[in-house]
Amino acid sequence: MSCPVCGVRKERRACPALKQKICAVCCGTKRLSEIQCPDDCVYLSTAREHPAAVVKRQQEHDVAILLPTLQGLTERQYQLFFLFQSLIARHVPEGFSRLIDDDVAEAAATTAATLETAARGVIYDHAAQSRPAQRLATEMKGMLAEMQQQGATVYDREAAIVLRAIEKGARDTRKAEAGDMSYLALIARLLQRNRTAAQPPEQPPSSLIIP
Repeated sequence: MSCPVCGVRKERRACPALKQKICAVCCGTKRLSEIQCPDDCVYLSTAREHPAAVVKRQQEHDVAILLPTLQGLTERQYQLFFLFQSLIARHVPEGFSRLIDDDVAEAAATTAATLETAARGVIYDHAAQSRPAQRLATEMKGMLAEMQQQGATVYDREAAIVLRAIEKGARDTRKAEAGDMSYLALIARLLQRNRTAAQPPEQPPSSLIIP
């Protein structure tokens, strides 16, 4: 039978994530990006121990794109960066709409603008133009409010710096890569490789907690 993912090549590998057999090419190229592989997948474990040359090139390419975004961030800001990225990765668009890189950039920009305005003593809620971006921006602000309620020390200017970095990363990746979800795919790969660094918002890193 043909692979249910590509519909072209023959199925060869049992995929625990999809609960069916897929071809080796789809297993190798869509792993951790379009297919959310569990940690106990034998093919994932093998790939991590002995990554193929194409995987190494992909990792090096991702780092080269993301590095300018992370440069200049403090350790606390770096942790907050991954908290926001985890939120973006888990975000579910409303209805039949889909989230694209431009929505991520706009959501980060409008949320940052709201925080920057608040840091100057002015309360004004900047709104995104697209509905998917506005919904994501609302979740971003909700995450910050929840963290502060739990006792985390997160300053408006600090969070704004991180969000501007996310905006820059999404816009730069969108310009450099083909496709309107290149940044989202990059972040998905990055979070899979840094699961220990990307903690969920309901458990903020200890360095963000007031002693």
